[in-house]
Amino acid sequence: MTITFIGHGYVGLVTACVFADFGNDVWVIGRTPEKIEKLKNGDPLIYEPGLAELLQKNLRADRLHFTLEYDKAIPSSEIIFVAVGTPPKENGEADLSTVFHVAENVGKYLKKGFTVVSCKSTVPVGSNLEVEKILNHLKSDHSEVAVASCPEFLREGTAIYDTLNPDRVVVGSNSQKAVDKLLELHKPLPGERVITDLASAEIIKYASNAMLATKISFANLISLYAEKTGGNINIIMDAVGFDNRIGLRFLDAGIGYGGSCFPKDVMALINTGQQIGVDTSLLDAVEEINREVQNNFIEKVKKNVIGKNIALWGLSFKPNTDDIRFAPSLYIIKNLLQDGYKITAYDPAAMENVKKILKDEINYASDPYETTKDADALCILTEWNEFKQADLHKVKLNLKTPLIIDGRNIYQPHMLKQIGFKYISTGRKEVL
Repeated sequence: MTITFIGHGYVGLVTACVFADFGNDVWVIGRTPEKIEKLKNGDPLIYEPGLAELLQKNLRADRLHFTLEYDKAIPSSEIIFVAVGTPPKENGEADLSTVFHVAENVGKYLKKGFTVVSCKSTVPVGSNLEVEKILNHLKSDHSEVAVASCPEFLREGTAIYDTLNPDRVVVGSNSQKAVDKLLELHKPLPGERVITDLASAEIIKYASNAMLATKISFANLISLYAEKTGGNINIIMDAVGFDNRIGLRFLDAGIGYGGSCFPKDVMALINTGQQIGVDTSLLDAVEEINREVQNNFIEKVKKNVIGKNIALWGLSFKPNTDDIRFAPSLYIIKNLLQDGYKITAYDPAAMENVKKILKDEINYASDPYETTKDADALCILTEWNEFKQADLHKVKLNLKTPLIIDGRNIYQPHMLKQIGFKYISTGRKEVL
């Protein structure tokens, strides 16, 4: 089957590579010449484990093609996936301008015969009907087009595995022909098939991300209780999660969620609720708690660090990605800088992206230990594996004061006590 992806971010590029690996002929349309050239040469542009190898394999097999031109890809494609960004506006509303611009370009080049245009971009309910109107207005009389919503559920850092092993494949459309075509394409993949209408498919994606964000904020709320009462959030959440009705996943307390999905999708769901007259106070609280735990971390630094030099481990919003969109680290760093702290940071993948934003406002180290030389404390903001088995004896020798403030609970308190650290973690007793 010949298919096209418009957009080559985490969703578009990963999914394009996977479907090319299944033997399909896959086009990917971008809009930046420099990026398209890098992709043609096997550079995935983003840090995602295994992606470079999968990209290069399918380039060599001539199953994957990158272009700036719609007229090269659209006329020959049976299915076209829209996988462009829908960033939040200042009021939280999803910005759909790129989605609609793409629809206009697709409509001009639709082939004679039947084509499915399926949206993988996360869009508010009703958006695909607007896409359908644009396509029907611009297509030729010889073209037949059906719109579908086929949301993705991949996680950055495990995107290839998640694409290959979905829990469910959601196909929403008012056209049975479109449903049949998408089911055929997804045959190699496991997972439950959820066949539904457009509106339900659009809501499913938002509801899924909002539920996961709610679990994280709930765990963080309970961590605040634990800190003030002497409880242990790890034991508490393990006991809660052992209940099969709840489950253990996404109950890790820390400094909150970030990334390209949870923050913007919660905001968009709140905005849509306001427009249609639905009370969104539950989601308002999810957002407020997410910010509260970041402020709580900042207060721990101000209260416990004697001096102004901070070593910081972790910048990406989660491990195994270079994505810093809505990363808690950026909020925390900007607030500490305003209070006169000097920061030296290290991250295995995200430093170049942070440099584009913060430039020389902070210092960047070549390894974790360089950050700790003569620092007054070590702060941990991302739970990279590289940090979990670091040489803490070396860290202690480098620090002016043996103090670690851990926003991700990557160490056991008793171990830090034995080494001689003051250890302040999340939702657990301080080790003095």
